[in-house]
Amino acid sequence: MMIERVQTGVRLEKRLVKVLKALAEHQDISLGDLIEGIVLHAFEGQTPFSPGTLETIGQLKRIYGLELGAADSHRLVETTEKANDEPS
Repeated sequence: MMIERVQTGVRLEKRLVKVLKALAEHQDISLGDLIEGIVLHAFEGQTPFSPGTLETIGQLKRIYGLELGAADSHRLVETTEKANDEPS
């Protein structure tokens, strides 16, 4: 299917990005392709991952220290850099 892609400026939690990149590498696909697949499955109420892939994700989450879960998705607050907040 022919599509048109656009570049985005999405900001994501650092450890989440590490897990996503590692999973994309493990599946031999681009990060963008992985995210598109996840979103398209979610839009149809389907799980995007097989049990084996979920096991791999669990291992990658442990490696990168990602403890966030779905329940955390609307409660994340970004920290600010101390250097920007401190007076000169």
